[in-house]
Amino acid sequence: MKPIEKQRIIPAFKQYDLEGPKPRVNEFLFALQIFIQFIKGFRTLHFLGPSITVFGSARFDENHLYYKMAREIGKKIAELGFTTMTGGGPGIMEAANRGAFENGGASVGCNIKLPFEQAPNPYTQTSITFSYFFIRKVLLVKYSYAFIIMPGGFGTQDEFFETLTLAQTKVINDFPIVVMGKEYYEPFHHWLDHMITEGTIAADDRKFMLFTDSVDEAMEHISKYVNKNYKVKPRKRLWWLFEKI
Repeated sequence: MKPIEKQRIIPAFKQYDLEGPKPRVNEFLFALQIFIQFIKGFRTLHFLGPSITVFGSARFDENHLYYKMAREIGKKIAELGFTTMTGGGPGIMEAANRGAFENGGASVGCNIKLPFEQAPNPYTQTSITFSYFFIRKVLLVKYSYAFIIMPGGFGTQDEFFETLTLAQTKVINDFPIVVMGKEYYEPFHHWLDHMITEGTIAADDRKFMLFTDSVDEAMEHISKYVNKNYKVKPRKRLWWLFEKI
């Protein structure tokens, strides 16, 4: 197994508890830490090329149906010539990275520091670890042309709904969101109907998502959107920013 090419763990001054006002110097250091983490994230991920982000649970092992599905997704993303980006941990994230890695594709992880569950998986060429979810989520969205939502828990649903909100409010436009696992997400359809009935979302908001169990259908849907709407612009490395040529 090829070792991780670049593993960056961004240092934290001290874990900042979100519990109201602090002394001004603490607030300044908190803001500075956020700035440093964003800049290091930008520098690490700037030359990835077009990416597809896969969200999903950290709790499925390699024998699980959804792990196998995510591994196949990573393979297909590699065949499309895209970078596979995940949250960098085990489970679904590992599976997608593994599928890309084993098929010659670029594989990237944006990891998060947690007291349990979240250790970087070994199937990434580039990995970076953040202290805060909101920084990680920004970068997982910023560099991606499409999003694949696999079954998962609170973290996955947080990422799913934030991506949906960005699409609904037109912060991101024409970026396909594919939801894998029809049976798992069946209750979500009922919740969508309930929100439409109550008037909290519009019926048209369904159009942001494709629900499927077919990896081929997912890839065809993503390819159609990307080929129609986006052109990849090469990024030039600048020596005076110490970007390696």
